[in-house]
Amino acid sequence: MVTISELFASLVEREAAISRRILERVPEGRAEWKPHEKSMPLGYLATLVATMPGWVAMMVGEDSLDLNPPGGGGYKPRAANTAPERLAAHEEAVRGALDALRGTSDAHLATPWRLLVAGQVVAEAPRGDMIADTMTHLAHHRGQLSVYLRLNGALVPSLYGPSADDRSFG
Repeated sequence: MVTISELFASLVEREAAISRRILERVPEGRAEWKPHEKSMPLGYLATLVATMPGWVAMMVGEDSLDLNPPGGGGYKPRAANTAPERLAAHEEAVRGALDALRGTSDAHLATPWRLLVAGQVVAEAPRGDMIADTMTHLAHHRGQLSVYLRLNGALVPSLYGPSADDRSFG
């Protein structure tokens, strides 16, 4: 019988390969570019995609995250401004996620995890549900990143199937 933590570890590994392909294509020197004034900058989005797997380790190891804690601070992804830095940050995040998942139990994944803003709970669910949401959230941001690549003339890799630039199935 496969455990939930084993299923998540397998998912993290599969998604890591997809993220790696798109992170390799992010154009250098365009960190501040964004398609619209309300959009996040390309560099921030690429760093977000690179580091999001690290959220899994946080959800396994911590009981909550406050995005804007009273007194300041909060979650800030480590700066990753070049392709090698982004890929290194991604590998570190994936290793952390896999280590956390391989060291936890399904019973622990059923315990609550909370997302807070300024001390107020904005989301609470079992850790496993939050991890599943994080993985779909990652896919969403990779989709955004693929559009950013297209608009910057970069080749879009195969993600879940062929793209106009890469006819392979990954």
